[in-house]
Amino acid sequence: MTEGVFPVDIGPQYEGEVIRKTDMRIEFGGPNVRSKFELVAIKEPAEIVHEKVEVVGPDIAEFPEESSQPIALLVEIGGSRLEKDIEPVLERRLHLYLNYIEGVYHMNQRQDIWIRLRKDSFNKGLNSLKILGDMLIFLYSSEIDIIEKIQVTFITDGSKVEELLPRAMQVYGARDEKARGLREADVEEFYSCALCQSFAPTHICCITPERIANCGAINWFDGKAAYQLDPEGPIQAVKKGEILDAVRGEYTGANQLALEKSMGAYNKVYLHSAFAYPHTSCGCFQAICFYIPEVDAFGIVHRDFEGDTVIGAPFTTLAGDTSGGRQVEGFLGIALEYLRSPSFLKADGGWYRIVWMPQIIKELFRDACPMDLYDKIATENDVHNVEELVEFLDRVEHPWVKGEIKLPV
Repeated sequence: MTEGVFPVDIGPQYEGEVIRKTDMRIEFGGPNVRSKFELVAIKEPAEIVHEKVEVVGPDIAEFPEESSQPIALLVEIGGSRLEKDIEPVLERRLHLYLNYIEGVYHMNQRQDIWIRLRKDSFNKGLNSLKILGDMLIFLYSSEIDIIEKIQVTFITDGSKVEELLPRAMQVYGARDEKARGLREADVEEFYSCALCQSFAPTHICCITPERIANCGAINWFDGKAAYQLDPEGPIQAVKKGEILDAVRGEYTGANQLALEKSMGAYNKVYLHSAFAYPHTSCGCFQAICFYIPEVDAFGIVHRDFEGDTVIGAPFTTLAGDTSGGRQVEGFLGIALEYLRSPSFLKADGGWYRIVWMPQIIKELFRDACPMDLYDKIATENDVHNVEELVEFLDRVEHPWVKGEIKLPV
């Protein structure tokens, strides 16, 4: 269908393609870049120059080979039947569409994006972000017929990306805020997202009012909007079914979803526990909740954390243990917004079983942390290994270590 139109092929057969560093021409975002984000905005059609693609800053060929660069990817869309609520749904399609392109790898979302371009595709002619923008416009316009106008802007000027990032963070925050008042008991349907199955075939995200998708990009309202937009698409409605375990978050509907979408690999899932039958993880999770057996408690690390965690392993190592669509006890990929959920690890002790996290996450989620616990959670500034962690928790009299917290039955 696109033969001769673009320098490289487009199709779902390229989903799941991994590009190693030795094979990449360039990467935008990723762990080596501080400022990066992607954002889709619904605008009035009159505000959009249809099919315009703009690059603000150097283009691909102007950067050193195998370098890591900042990026902001802005997609502005107009249509008389489009509403603001659909923005995060269309934004998450960037993950799908970029991975449709031969020699392009996209991972993560929002302010955590990571895009790589394979050398072979660059040599075939995919040597400009303008071409990549044209391909995105083609995919959006072909698959979503209510789009009337669309324009794409790539910003590679690092100072400009850094300037715009706080505005994007405000948009993300407003989206998350909308979903915080709803509870699982208030709804009859959950939503599933299969966008990452190309990387983890047995993984499926179960999205509830109290458990946002692992990537942090799709909450319950977003799932509902996505399903209404495309009932045959990667986000589907799931009947909640009967509550089998209200504490662990076990529902007959979620269990049936697990059985079907994991191809029989597992048939039970606890939405709010890291033990026994934890929710699976792909690779797009924002953070990892990991068990520390020496203190029978949990640490949390996000993907931008540099260096080793308190157990001596960096995020990348823990991600390898967590990802792949497996149920791994004690390793749980999560969205950071899940820390604000009233059901956050409800069966395992919730916040009161957290003993370590990066300082920046502790500060960002101060409002979610119980007041009496905040000073008793260690960070990289307090301890550097498990031995020091044990001493710290004893000294501050962490309530979990003191045995003051009892698990719900």
